[in-house]
Amino acid sequence: MKTTVIGLGLIGGSIALDLKKAGLASEVIGLEQNAAHAARAVELGLVDRIGEKEEALATSDLIILAIPVNALGKLLPSVLDKVHKDAVVMDAGSTKSLICRAIAHHPKRSQFVAAHPIAGTENSGPEAAFEGLFRNKTNIICERDKSSAQALDVVSQVFDALGMNTIFMEPEEHDKHVAYVSHLSHVSSFLLGQTVLDIERDEKNIFALAGSGFASTVRLAKSSPDMWAPIFEQNAEYLSQALLEYIMHLQKFQYYLMKRDAKELHRIMADANRIREILNGIEHKQTKQQIAK
Repeated sequence: MKTTVIGLGLIGGSIALDLKKAGLASEVIGLEQNAAHAARAVELGLVDRIGEKEEALATSDLIILAIPVNALGKLLPSVLDKVHKDAVVMDAGSTKSLICRAIAHHPKRSQFVAAHPIAGTENSGPEAAFEGLFRNKTNIICERDKSSAQALDVVSQVFDALGMNTIFMEPEEHDKHVAYVSHLSHVSSFLLGQTVLDIERDEKNIFALAGSGFASTVRLAKSSPDMWAPIFEQNAEYLSQALLEYIMHLQKFQYYLMKRDAKELHRIMADANRIREILNGIEHKQTKQQIAK
């Protein structure tokens, strides 16, 4: 299956590596705006070659868009315009509502699968890509009923090769849930990093006192603003609601802190500890799936 990957950073590069390793792609062509990233992707073996856009889109059987969501919504309609009648197009965007609306009435809508493989690190660019990034992670497909059976079959093969577990949601449901479990944690990390930088002007103090807890909490603050600013903008409604609820919990914690009410502080933290059961359950399920494979 001749495959074109548009965007050769962490996500696109890692998908390309896994498809090549699985033998699902007979040839992987890369399209990348950044010339240095394009050259590096070839050097690293992420793709077989960098192609010409028109030729790549017209002749590929599978086209994967792994670019920032603001660019994705603009590019997707023209990509569908250029692909042949049996080609399948899929994305890997972290928001879905605006993207799905952008091609809702496109004559080739059935050839597109709206997907969100949930995986990543705080690193970006071709050198951040690696095999196995997606293994045992969750993939979400939206508007399944608007994609053809053939398109869904091809994309299922892709996510099987990546080792992912697929679930189905509608775009609005997807955007609401990821606002809480993904986007909010990134905002929190960015702003915690900014708060510490504002207060601790002497960077030597930050590095001297920063332990593993601080490092793990602000790890996501190293993520690419080029990718995350458009995500926040496109999911502003649901993310704003998540932030309001988060701020409410912060204010409540501050209230009991100022009252020096250790009992209530303890209750809040003990209640939050229940997340451990959920996360441990997820890890146990992933381990069982890995053993089964």
